Amino acid sequence: MTKQAISPLRRRMIEDMTIRKLSPKTQHDYVQRVKDFAVFLGRSPDQAQSEDVRGFRLHLVSRGAGVPKINATVSALRFFFNVTLDRPDLTKHLAFIHEPRKAPVVLSPDEVARFLEAAPSIKYKAALSVAYGAGLPSLRSSP
Repeated sequence: MTKQAISPLRRRMIEDMTIRKLSPKTQHDYVQRVKDFAVFLGRSPDQAQSEDVRGFRLHLVSRGAGVPKINATVSALRFFFNVTLDRPDLTKHLAFIHEPRKAPVVLSPDEVARFLEAAPSIKYKAALSVAYGAGLPSLRSSP
């Protein structure tokens, strides 16, 4: 099996990540996200313009990428443009997406009473009472 030569730009990015002690997994993920960007561009990512970055974000959304993947891509591209290329102008519109958290459904006092009464023994009733009182998420009803 032959290994492909690493481009000087990728080598520099890996060195920059190593200097900052990013974990091997983070380094792998960042390289993959920048590679995805380069494939989208059809040219070296160091030739990117702000419209290219915007177009890539639209591309990710239109392909159904989830919030975690988009945010991972934002992190990778921010690192690449800010640190490796020293081109912070390309990152000013690279914002993270914040997904609103879903509030848990809180049981009514009657529902809690029925829930506890359904316990098969006093031991389970006590355990469920403590768990519910402590707010353990596995005992909350979800929408």
